[in-house]
Amino acid sequence: MLDHEEKFLFKEEILHLANAVAEPGVLDNVEDLLTDVITSPRFDSEVFTLERSLQVMLGPRAGTTLVGLLTITPEVFEEVAEVRIPAEVHERLVAWRARFGLAIDNALNFLNNPDGIQGHNFGTQLTHAEGGLTLQGRLTLVRYNNEPQFFIADADVLLSMAADVMERLGEHLEPEMVEPELMARLREAVELIERRTKPRG
Repeated sequence: MLDHEEKFLFKEEILHLANAVAEPGVLDNVEDLLTDVITSPRFDSEVFTLERSLQVMLGPRAGTTLVGLLTITPEVFEEVAEVRIPAEVHERLVAWRARFGLAIDNALNFLNNPDGIQGHNFGTQLTHAEGGLTLQGRLTLVRYNNEPQFFIADADVLLSMAADVMERLGEHLEPEMVEPELMARLREAVELIERRTKPRG
């Protein structure tokens, strides 16, 4: 539960949010955005930018407050009923939390959880296209809740992603962070790609 000071600050944030959504049509616009996010085939990436999208729509403070209200504990959310805000705003907040809150909370937990990906599997396939055969990769990520997620992309897309990962991680690595066996695999993989892509003749 919230102490006296926390209740005061909480009330201030709720009042500020209520003012931010007071303009005609804003509540509907927010609901449309939340619906688009929750039904998007790119749900995880949309959730990742949800707070920023709400900040653009409502202002930085109100956008952050709304994401918090959708994901806080039920006990804290009940405190909203004690704040004097328009009935329609309170009804929408309750409905949004019931409809979107759990999915958004789970997704944010996954995105913020460094152990969110427990494992992976990778395979290759050749597909026929107008220009001939195309090499593709099939990447399976096993999520924190044991739910697999599948991705298929052309070889150049996956190799570009691998290069991005290596470059970004490489900027912050320390000697003890990578096992020698893994370093050997990375070198061998780069050498293999160089051999396979070297022009013949």
